[in-house]
Amino acid sequence: MPRETVALSTADGPCQTGVFTPEGAGPWPAVLFLMDAPGPRPALFDMAERLTRHGYLVLLPDLYHRSPEPYTPQSIRDLMRTPEGERAWRTLYFDKAMAPASFQTDLRAMLDFLSTRSDVRPSDVGVTGYCMGGNLAIRAAGLAPERVVAAASFHGGYLATDSAASPHLLAPRMKAQVYVACADNDRSCPDDMKQRLDEALSAAGVVHTVETYAGARHGFAVPGNPTYDEAASERHWKALLALFERTLRPRA
Repeated sequence: MPRETVALSTADGPCQTGVFTPEGAGPWPAVLFLMDAPGPRPALFDMAERLTRHGYLVLLPDLYHRSPEPYTPQSIRDLMRTPEGERAWRTLYFDKAMAPASFQTDLRAMLDFLSTRSDVRPSDVGVTGYCMGGNLAIRAAGLAPERVVAAASFHGGYLATDSAASPHLLAPRMKAQVYVACADNDRSCPDDMKQRLDEALSAAGVVHTVETYAGARHGFAVPGNPTYDEAASERHWKALLALFERTLRPRA
């Protein structure tokens, strides 16, 4: 499948973004693919390409572009092996990517870029995210309700907290259908948090599903993760594609 890398212009510098395009002329419905903690890498590229085979044009941005420190997926994993390293990862990478102003800037850059392409269907956009990207995917539904019609979070964390940036607080603004799949025994998505998210979405009238993949661990959807679970990952694909088929209506 055709793939290119573009530098999206943001107020905080260029955001290197993979663009994965289906075969053919389009125009195609667009999907934003929001990375997990190790960042863009071949496993995520393969997942983005799998989406293109179903008729979606996919953007996969490097959300760590604000960090002055170069990194590789392996260097991120190495940092996260110790409490001290995890704190450094948060300071140098995670916090910069997850800050509300940062993500709003990146989201707007992605949506503006899509609007310039003749091979993208106007208006409706889907979002899928993993781990930290799962949190951002739900935020995207509330930050851009005029564009985002479907948002999926897989083993996303901290989706309903006391933070002013908690995704569940954006529920009243959402027009998208929302699908959330949490891992089993995941400290970043415990039962009380799932209940709080479900209640917020229900109160706002958002069409949604919040569920737990029993037996799956955090990181289950992404090949190459130590916690990758093939059965859970295939379940995630089935749910994700069904969501996009309902909302983005790809061409046959």
